[in-house]
Amino acid sequence: MSKSLDERGRLYLPKEVRERFGEQYRIVELPSHVALFPVDDDPIEGVRAAVGDAFEGQDADRLKTAARDRISDDVATETGDRTQGE
Repeated sequence: MSKSLDERGRLYLPKEVRERFGEQYRIVELPSHVALFPVDDDPIEGVRAAVGDAFEGQDADRLKTAARDRISDDVATETGDRTQGE
């Protein structure tokens, strides 16, 4: 799906997308693109619904550190891939 911004910089999502994913989105800026991620009315409940009990008994701080490390590695890889092609 391709969309353009209007003269004021607004992006309009089709009704079908809004009905499926909701009205609120998080904009994530990556080195090579921008992504929209739907935000649940209750984000914690949304995560619970998505992963079930997969993280039951896990240490939250350890999970956060591992996630941040993985994101940093992914960004470094993507940035390195992009600069190597130049």
